[in-house]
Order: sequence, then structure tokens, then C-alpha cells
Amino acid sequence: MVLDRSRLGRFAAIVLLLLPLGACAGGSDEELYFARPRHADAAQPFPANYRGELLAFLRTYLNDPTNIREASISEPTQRHVGGARRYFLCVRYSARDSSGRYTSVSDRVAFYLDGRFDRLIERAQDFCPAPAYAPFPELERLTR
Repeated sequence: MVLDRSRLGRFAAIVLLLLPLGACAGGSDEELYFARPRHADAAQPFPANYRGELLAFLRTYLNDPTNIREASISEPTQRHVGGARRYFLCVRYSARDSSGRYTSVSDRVAFYLDGRFDRLIERAQDFCPAPAYAPFPELERLTR
């Protein structure tokens, strides 16, 4: 089968566009979630407003941010994650899904970088095997 120039050019363009995606296929979970920041070894400031920033994010993240049940939170802890020191905390709650039914209690991990909320991930078991949770009534009182 002989390819004409235009078909060959399109094929080469597609291959070149797909090559960077192949680099994402390997690596650890931490490498997939986090890019190494410029100042990876710099001391990280404690996230002073960690509850407020997490609440602001969850207000937009959850399908129905009202009537949250069984909300609890751990204190921020610092550890090496994705090649840099980061603060993280564990949060647990039961929220309503898109059909209005409550989901089972789920754990999430919130990460902070440079003292500010950075991201929330669902793979809590990697970071929160048995955290000490405290009640998080602000999340249970969240409104839209």
C-alpha cells in the first residue's frame, strides 16, 4: 500500500501529537498527580486558612454542597509528595449525588502548596491510612 504525501503528512502529524501522551502512561501516582514545583525543597508555610479554602473549593466541587453528613477533618501534616514537601489533610464526608441520594462516607485528601489550597484527590488510602479525624461542622453547614 502506497501512501500519498498528504496522507503521510497527516499520519506523521498524528503520531507527533500522540507521542507526549505516551510519557504520561508511566510513573508513580504521585508523579501523575503532581508536577515538581520550582522550589521543591523550600520550606512550606503552614496553610493558615486551610478550612476556609477547602470549604470554598467543596462548595463548587460537590453536586449538592448542602446537607453534608458525617463531616470530619484531620490536621494538616507535612510530608514529601511528588518530589516536594507539601502540607496535606484528610477530609471525610457523605454528600448527595446528582440524583439527591446520599453517598457512602468517602475520604479525600486536600493538598496545600505555598500555604494555599492546591488540589483534592480521591485516593485517600495512599495518604490517610488512619488519620485522627475531628468534627468538621462548617462543612455540614455549607450552603450554595
